[in-house]
Amino acid sequence: MGNASKSTPVPTSPNDRAAAAAAAVTDRHLHRLLGSPGTRIASVAWPKGPLRSRFGLWHYWWHAHLVDLLVDAAIHRADDDRSYDDATADVVNRLIRSIRIRNLGRWTNNYYDDMAWLGLAIERADRHLDLRHPRAQRALTGKMLDSWVPHLGGGIPWRTMDLFFNAPANGPAAILVARTGHTERAVAMADWIDATLIDPESHLVIDGVKPGGAGGQGGVERVTDIYTYCQGVVLGTELECLRATGDLRHLERIDRLLGAVEQHEAPGGVIRGAGGGDGGLFAGVLARYLALVATDLPDGVPDGDSIRHRAAAVVTASAEAVWANRAQTDDGPLFGADWSQPARVPAGEGSSATFVGGAVHSSAIPERDLSVQLSAWMALEAAAAVDLRLPEHDRNEAPWTPNRDRS
Repeated sequence: MGNASKSTPVPTSPNDRAAAAAAAVTDRHLHRLLGSPGTRIASVAWPKGPLRSRFGLWHYWWHAHLVDLLVDAAIHRADDDRSYDDATADVVNRLIRSIRIRNLGRWTNNYYDDMAWLGLAIERADRHLDLRHPRAQRALTGKMLDSWVPHLGGGIPWRTMDLFFNAPANGPAAILVARTGHTERAVAMADWIDATLIDPESHLVIDGVKPGGAGGQGGVERVTDIYTYCQGVVLGTELECLRATGDLRHLERIDRLLGAVEQHEAPGGVIRGAGGGDGGLFAGVLARYLALVATDLPDGVPDGDSIRHRAAAVVTASAEAVWANRAQTDDGPLFGADWSQPARVPAGEGSSATFVGGAVHSSAIPERDLSVQLSAWMALEAAAAVDLRLPEHDRNEAPWTPNRDRS
């Protein structure tokens, strides 16, 4: 992926900044799994902490986003002779292979949000880099389709043997089933999210719902925490449904949610941070799907230019803050957990990220976590996509015509 160096000229274009982030993060974190040829895996902390097992620590969904980012890098920096994208495709193939090895030979785990993220990353890798992982795609998409339980009030659950139906699982799952041709299910999921998980006052997406209600008296209990990445995946869901159906209710939801993000989740135009651990990825996910609105909103939709401009403005401002507040190290730029504040350089001191109750909690210094670095890199790649006007989808893949008659 390149070699980060403090002597490299300071990048100025969005794509050059994203390239610098890609080189720095991969150089610091990416290595062979147990030294085996043909493999790649990422250290979840830098500087590395003490190993707790022969395999070392790893986090499944962080690695899914690493795959996604390497796909971004190949798309945004493809050369005429394909040497860059071919080399990146080889790294992606090795990383996907190693994820399966590290996951004890399986594509799946017990968390539907994790599986949705890996499914999305592999679908993009196969579509953009001409790779072939049909078994992985079938296994992961099948899990999303089979876990749909509207008779229990969902949605799909957060994890197996659980009745918590949340946006972090349903959002990426809906995008995945949409991109794999299951339009009717994707629309049903979008409608469930809109009916169940939208706060009536702020119009933001809440975390999720649990059956039972207060005191177990029936109904549902609303878990009203607000996370930036929930907003991102619902924007992505509605955009995929709009592209596939032409139904303008999805455009109306995009416009409404974008306005809520602008008002509540991007103070000063910059997406708010959520610390390290799993939270380190949240802002980057929102940046990715805001960029998707900017690049892939269909031509001809009402107020389309305004919606694209507003989404792009948040992406651009956030990426500028990421870059302005980076710390420069001998190993390349290092990015902060709060993009509006200067990054802190970790030295291996303090506690490292720990897995508690189904989530990864932050290191003492969040910048140490791979998630934080991936999120910033994601914002820079999102800004590159906006600047280069590179859409995720071929404009001819799903010809869009407005449909105002669907209820």
